[in-house]
Amino acid sequence: MLGTQWIVKTLKEKGITTVFGYPGGQIMPLYDALYDSGIEHVLCRHEQGAAMAAIGYARSTGKTGVCIATSGPGATNIITGLADALIDSVPIVAITGQVPTKLIGTDAFQEVDVLGLSLACTKHSYLIDDAKDLPNTLEQAFNLASAGRPGPILIDVPKDIQLANLDYQHYLSPSLSKITQDNTQLYPILPDYINQAKQMITQAQKPILYIGGGVGLSGAIAELRDFMALTHIPSVSTLKGLGVADLNNPYYLGLIGMHGAKAANLAVQECDLLIALGVRFDDRVTGNLNEFARHAKVLHIDIDQAEINKLRQTHLGLQGDIKQVLPLLNQTVSINAWHQRINELKALHPTRYDHPGEAIYAPALLKKLSERKSTDTIITTDVGQHQMWTAQHMRFTHPQNFITSSGLGTMGFGLPAAVGAQMARPNDCVICISGDGSFMMNVQELTTIKRKQLPIKIVLIDNQRLGMVRQWQELFFNERYSETNLSDNPDFLMLAKAFDIPGQSISKKSQIDTALDNLFNSTGPYLLHVCIDELENVWPLVPPGAANENMLDKSGKE
Repeated sequence: MLGTQWIVKTLKEKGITTVFGYPGGQIMPLYDALYDSGIEHVLCRHEQGAAMAAIGYARSTGKTGVCIATSGPGATNIITGLADALIDSVPIVAITGQVPTKLIGTDAFQEVDVLGLSLACTKHSYLIDDAKDLPNTLEQAFNLASAGRPGPILIDVPKDIQLANLDYQHYLSPSLSKITQDNTQLYPILPDYINQAKQMITQAQKPILYIGGGVGLSGAIAELRDFMALTHIPSVSTLKGLGVADLNNPYYLGLIGMHGAKAANLAVQECDLLIALGVRFDDRVTGNLNEFARHAKVLHIDIDQAEINKLRQTHLGLQGDIKQVLPLLNQTVSINAWHQRINELKALHPTRYDHPGEAIYAPALLKKLSERKSTDTIITTDVGQHQMWTAQHMRFTHPQNFITSSGLGTMGFGLPAAVGAQMARPNDCVICISGDGSFMMNVQELTTIKRKQLPIKIVLIDNQRLGMVRQWQELFFNERYSETNLSDNPDFLMLAKAFDIPGQSISKKSQIDTALDNLFNSTGPYLLHVCIDELENVWPLVPPGAANENMLDKSGKE
């Protein structure tokens, strides 16, 4: 068979039923093979959109997402999506076309060294220069994407390799059968280390669970919630860890970090044991790293050895699958005084929604949206103020239901991610919460929504500014508002109408309930355009370089 036919065969064997992409000259043979393959291809209107749709597909299901692009600009356009997938540990396989092997290195039309470009933003990359390597490369790529700490894989396939006619089965190594996902074998934990960890937990007077995205990736949600229920150890979440913890647990404190809840940040600063689960000690979480949880011993559990001691020196680091490790640490602990302090912090720093005037207060709107949505609703966001308000004020019962660009902070992420999520879970409601800046970054994907008749709901929070940048300019750059004014935005309702998407615009609190009724009652796609005050900021905020207890509030004072 042709190389492209083998690619299609492999996709089917890996359970891939939907791919996202954009055709072009050097990938045309693969598109010919896809024509009657039975695999559904979603034509995104930009290769970056295709990569981010694949991310949305993967993150809403836990499966591997696939995106396809041609050589040159097609391949370079997916690079941002691959970088986003790498830093957020998302299993993606990207297949790009390349000029024929004899033309590589000649500066041929639409030739770019995609392998070289992708090395910094993939878990692994391949350039296939011999057709006989195709079957084993594909097998390795899908195995690597999902094994251990997931991540994106790129396969660059020259056009002549795609068209090579071989007995590919003959070259497939039987030793490349799917890598075992039994991480008890891959990452054995010595009993001595478990005993040390249990002793650290028993001796702690003020322990905190620091929950990251790795918990959800390991499928350890039930184990984590059982651990929380048995130990009653207070807990906080990173942005990518939202949805993991049991929201009804009385000692769950919510989001931590630069825009984290005050009670969560203060509790971590007071703790004497930080149990770090699948986290990176990201700077947006820790603030001043030297001051982060400065009184605490650190017990760090992660499947990726590279994360342990990378930024924060641990007292005990366990490389392993959290799903396997957590049940080994189950025990009862006595921390009544710490519970009283946690309750005190929560009482001292409640979330408030009493906003004066008639204008819409975005946190209150999002709280209402959260209360109205079903538990299976998928929320995607772009990046900026609306993203942080969503993380602060909406509640999620599973990490697959909250899809946001956490580590890379990619504007333009929300809309294509919603496309991927809706394709993956057609029976669930998908809502994209965006800002007027981010929305314009990949607005062309409204055409994808139209073509596929996807019932995606869009909540567009419009302050006619690049809100988060403007907020920083206000606080840290002497109100010198350089290039953050978006008052020349298009008429977003008219724009949506051009793609046959109905909607409405609101600007007063009194309009919210009816608007949400219209949003949820719409059977197809819908745009709710929400106008808010340009001067609204996200609070609290830990200034850059400050310790997490030094939060700014709405008055601008510590």
